[in-house]
Amino acid sequence: MRLNVNRVLHTPDAGENFHFEMDLQDLEFGGEKPVINPVVVDGRVQNKAGVLLLELQTSTTLRCRCSRCLERFDLPKTTDYSCVLAEEKQFEDSDDIVLLDHDEVDLDDLARTAFILDMDTVVLCSPHCKGLCPGCGANLNRETCRCKKQVDPRLAALAKLLPREDA
Repeated sequence: MRLNVNRVLHTPDAGENFHFEMDLQDLEFGGEKPVINPVVVDGRVQNKAGVLLLELQTSTTLRCRCSRCLERFDLPKTTDYSCVLAEEKQFEDSDDIVLLDHDEVDLDDLARTAFILDMDTVVLCSPHCKGLCPGCGANLNRETCRCKKQVDPRLAALAKLLPREDA
């Protein structure tokens, strides 16, 4: 979606709201396609003392795979982004300034970039997820480990003093 900001650009304290949806279901991230619903984008462009400020928020639901236990779960995802819109850059090294193209800004590109850059590379189904046992592969959130406990060889002599479970 391209937004023409000419009216806001030349009118002090003027503003314009926008709302649209993006289809990012084909977006591949980490070998998966996590976006299962349209990404809703809401925002506002406002002229504050001759400076155009753009603020937007994206929100959707992601279908994720937990990085510890590999279970699938749905995760609400919201991203906030803001920048300054300008007709020309005064300083070349400023990343927070987006140049206008004939008084227009490409909101699709900005929202998509902000959304992708805010994606987490590690997602957990719960902050207390116990993950998988590295020995037997049991999901420790649902069952106990089936591995036989290994005795530290340095403590093997002491283990002989303990009563045996099978005796």
